[in-house]
Amino acid sequence: MNEITASIDQLAIISTQMIELAVQYSFNIFAGLGTLIIGLWLSGRASKAVSGLLNRMPRKDATLTPVAAAVAKYAVIVITIIITLSQFGVETTSVIAVLGAAGLAIGLALQGTLSNVAAGVMLLILRPFEAGNWVETNGFSGTVKEIGLFTTSIITFENVFISIPNSSIWSATIINHNKIGSRRLDLDIGVGYDTDLDVAEKALLSLARDSRVLDDPAPVFLVVSYDDSAITVRLRLYANFDDFFALSWDLNRQLKSVLDAHNIDIPFPQRVVHHKGATDEGAI
Repeated sequence: MNEITASIDQLAIISTQMIELAVQYSFNIFAGLGTLIIGLWLSGRASKAVSGLLNRMPRKDATLTPVAAAVAKYAVIVITIIITLSQFGVETTSVIAVLGAAGLAIGLALQGTLSNVAAGVMLLILRPFEAGNWVETNGFSGTVKEIGLFTTSIITFENVFISIPNSSIWSATIINHNKIGSRRLDLDIGVGYDTDLDVAEKALLSLARDSRVLDDPAPVFLVVSYDDSAITVRLRLYANFDDFFALSWDLNRQLKSVLDAHNIDIPFPQRVVHHKGATDEGAI
């Protein structure tokens, strides 16, 4: 009888322990699932918050918003997974160590790819150029279409698509033609030596009455050089980048008409040749 009573007591103790374990594990499971659900919800909220913050910025690159939103989302997801594993009793220190070792191995295997990612992040942060800018870099010239994490896309003026690795751009010289917003335009022309320079100045400055020409800095007339057959004069002015090329073509088209209207000749190349031993009348 005593043995039966002892067995019953032992079963009761085991049952109690199993119930306690079941309750504990049930709590851990629900807590882990709750953490996972909340973490996934927070990841979406973090992505939208970053997007909203960047969209309110007056000046930003169009590529920066989705990239930053994706980084915020996945960062929250990774943290959520680590916390969820800890809820199930998994030692997260070892998991983090394994992830670190795996990350190191992957980093060594993908050095070139990761260097492009790092360069892409720097380009997005420092913004030496933005989508829509005309740039020259790494031997290529064109309009920037997109700045990605791995490559930057450029459309050349021949309408050719070029994808350049970000690391190549970051290590090369970058020339951004419309970063400032305005550009200087120099219009040079050779006039005859019998030309009144005051008349030439009046003629060239009349071209600067175009509404696309900026008032500050003001247009100026310059005498560049006295060459063999002509005096090279210059009209220097400034225009917004969006008007620069059309203005340059229009002014070059109008230049001859303006010079003709002021009776200013554009001389042909000339050379005076003296024959040794000949008289002055013999000079050619």
